[in-house]
Amino acid sequence: MGTTHALIVRPADVRDADAIAAVHVQAWREAYAHLLPADFLAALDVDARAARWRGIIAEPDGDVLVATVGDAVIGWASAGPGRGDRPRDRELEGIYVLAEHHGSGAGQALLDAAIGTGPAFLWVADRNPRAEAFYRRNGFECDGTVKHEPIGPHGLDAVRMVR
Repeated sequence: MGTTHALIVRPADVRDADAIAAVHVQAWREAYAHLLPADFLAALDVDARAARWRGIIAEPDGDVLVATVGDAVIGWASAGPGRGDRPRDRELEGIYVLAEHHGSGAGQALLDAAIGTGPAFLWVADRNPRAEAFYRRNGFECDGTVKHEPIGPHGLDAVRMVR
């Protein structure tokens, strides 16, 4: 008989940075293949991203959480007091779950742990219907604000959602 491991969501620590970076890169490749060039996504650097994650995790104003199954990090979320024009006091800054774990409850558990059910806002890539539907199920609505996010030599439009 195989061993099954329960999903656990917990605060990240700096030792999780490499695993978070690996999930970040893989999830971008899975989620944004229709929005960003394949060569750009293939060139994403896990080590460089891990170095940035070590700094993000160490920041006192934000929360970084990981979803694990056994010893494997399968998703992450980050939230904080909000950046830029803040329609709410809490921003979901990012949330990603590996595609093989979509539908497992990991995304919902991360969202709940990161921002609860209170007022919050987030930015989601335009033309990302799976993510937008997930946020709508959680009470978020687009407020009509759009921004262009530069991503390396490319970019994409992001829409703001608020609840």
